[in-house]
Amino acid sequence: MKIPSEGQLLRIFIGESNKYKGKPLYEWLVIKAKEQGLAGATVLRGIMGFGANSRVHTSKILRLSLDLPIIVEIVDTHEKIRDFLSYIENAIQEGLITLEKADVQFYRSSNNDKYRPSHK
Repeated sequence: MKIPSEGQLLRIFIGESNKYKGKPLYEWLVIKAKEQGLAGATVLRGIMGFGANSRVHTSKILRLSLDLPIIVEIVDTHEKIRDFLSYIENAIQEGLITLEKADVQFYRSSNNDKYRPSHK
């Protein structure tokens, strides 16, 4: 798979307890990203955070949260990210989505399918 040097980074900030169609939302998002042919997805679990409701979620022993922050990151072309966003929009009932320009340096797999984008 190839990604042009000017990609886009999609970040989806949700809670660990968010669900969609009976699955954890972050899991559903990654599966759908794969099905849609996106370049890849990574799920990051935060140890502390708060969102629009201003409740602090933390992994500290004294206040063990069952709803830690989750960030799903996906990099691909602007067009594929926009299409994916329109596909997943109704699945995300609460959270935050951001988009940033991504300057792709290289995208490699272990099977020697190396791709280095040309920078303009």
